[in-house]
Amino acid sequence: MKLSAVTIKDISRELNLSTSTVSRALRDSHEISIETKQLILDYARKINYKPNRNAQSLKEKKSHSIGVIVSEIANSFFSQVINGIESIASKNGYTVNISQSMESAERELMNLEYLTSSFIDGLIISVSTETKNHLYLKEVHEKGLPIVFVDRVIDEIETHKVIADNFKGAYKATKHLINKGYSKIALVSNHAGLSIAKERLEGYKAALSEAKIPVKDNMIVFCDHGGMLYSEVESAMNSLMRLRTKPDAIFAGSDKITTGCMRFMKNKKIRVPEDLALIGFSNNDLTELLNPPLSVIKQPAFEMGEAAMTLLLSMMESKRPQQKFETRIQSTELLIRKST
Repeated sequence: MKLSAVTIKDISRELNLSTSTVSRALRDSHEISIETKQLILDYARKINYKPNRNAQSLKEKKSHSIGVIVSEIANSFFSQVINGIESIASKNGYTVNISQSMESAERELMNLEYLTSSFIDGLIISVSTETKNHLYLKEVHEKGLPIVFVDRVIDEIETHKVIADNFKGAYKATKHLINKGYSKIALVSNHAGLSIAKERLEGYKAALSEAKIPVKDNMIVFCDHGGMLYSEVESAMNSLMRLRTKPDAIFAGSDKITTGCMRFMKNKKIRVPEDLALIGFSNNDLTELLNPPLSVIKQPAFEMGEAAMTLLLSMMESKRPQQKFETRIQSTELLIRKST
């Protein structure tokens, strides 16, 4: 048996009032007397009346929903970002439609086309590692869709952006290794074209240069899918282990790469930190429970999601198009454990 939703007509029929009177009362209009308004609201509450969101959307030209695209929901960093987004969205009456690109530019475009055709009011996106052509994003942004970038950003599109302090996080991680006596420090990084990879590479180089340790190209390797595929982490680590002068420490540049490096070392029976130290970017709570517990740079993922949604709200609910935009840089935290 199909249950039909209660409508304004049902309420007007039951209370012997016009539909326009009921509609105004439910919108809290001043044109309706307090007594009549209370009668209607009490009855609506009693029968669990819910407004028709589709009808509201057509009338207001707003869907009260936003789109979110991240690389992978299973990634602990992005799951925490999404929690932050939803915490602000739900308080403000917005639903969140989540898609994942799985680091595929084609899939990202497909998600973008679907979300933008679904009448969303705004978009929060962290671009995929494969994304080279930003034309579609530029087009929908220029047509008026509010967009906020989180974590992975595109500089050419002028809008709000929320990022971690990637430079300082990488600098702190590398500096910590140097202070512990390591001098042959390798970087296993995300795709070289990503904004986060560029910033973390610069932080890594700055710490080495400050300590007068030469930056060697063969000590820097990239994983084009950010460690989502273990095989590319394995390939990167094998290339480092084949070097004549092998690294004595690894700085892993993303969440999945960090745990992928740990898996490689376990498989190869490389002792951590006795044979090879390891530190990386990771928001995975399980890194604390590994043997040994992993030293990590932790990003304020939940807060980044909150900030992204707050900035998107400011754009969606502004009566005029915004002209000034900000890039919010959130501080990272160095958590020192036994792997270093």
